[in-house]
Amino acid sequence: MEGTGNFLDEMFSLKGKVAVVTGGAGGLPSSIAVGFAKAGARVALWGRSTHHPIEVAAREVAKAAGIAPAGDGTGAPAVAGFKVDTSDTAACEAAFDATVAQLGMPSILLNGVGGNLGKSAFVDFDETTFEEVLRLNLMAGLMIPSRVFARRWIRDGIQGSIINMTSMTSYKGLSGVWAYNAAKAGVLNLTQALAKELAPHGIRVNAIAPGFFLGYQNRTLLIREDTGELTDRGKTVIARTPFGRFGRQEELWGAALFLASERASGFVTGVSIPVDGGFLCDNI
Repeated sequence: MEGTGNFLDEMFSLKGKVAVVTGGAGGLPSSIAVGFAKAGARVALWGRSTHHPIEVAAREVAKAAGIAPAGDGTGAPAVAGFKVDTSDTAACEAAFDATVAQLGMPSILLNGVGGNLGKSAFVDFDETTFEEVLRLNLMAGLMIPSRVFARRWIRDGIQGSIINMTSMTSYKGLSGVWAYNAAKAGVLNLTQALAKELAPHGIRVNAIAPGFFLGYQNRTLLIREDTGELTDRGKTVIARTPFGRFGRQEELWGAALFLASERASGFVTGVSIPVDGGFLCDNI
């Protein structure tokens, strides 16, 4: 039994690693941050949320992981929050320096920034909102922070791991969310392109594609607030998910740890792993 434990630790432990999670106050990214921290990583949460301050999110992640928050003087693996707008290159550069100063050099980046704004018929989509969603998911959610990390890693010879957040809409468009469909298809495309570009530097670029998990943004679309019952859209999602339920956030941890661990996935790059209860393989 001891040998088995040692083997698993060697394969999936993140002890001695520093992971940055952008969008760190969001439901799914913060849950993945808990998984990273439980695996021994020191975790930096980056975010700009005003309704859920990043410092509060950092304390919540540390508590959920059963570890000490940053700066408590114990020397335990730490979680720290950094307020940063990942659509701003200078802000990302400053946050990178602050992360190094407080936690050490990161070798894992989880790009968790993203989301959708509204739903409409195609003929009624708002152009300004469309562009905002593209910028949120493609620029703030991938291109700008990834460029900052890639530059630093290449300069310092660090073989890091970038993990992006793709989506069910990366594979097939969902009704009414035109910008989100386009953006997440773009995230999948750019994950593959960056994997090729950065492979000569030993930098791996992969993605996780969550199926339907209840979060801050989609809860009211899937669950009726007054009764707690499924909405019509929620019923459709469950009917199309072979497991017949929504995902539990901790069910993302395995895929995230696999992709973060160089020992476990050192020869894996350019892939997107669906964690979807079978949604993408549903058929009639």
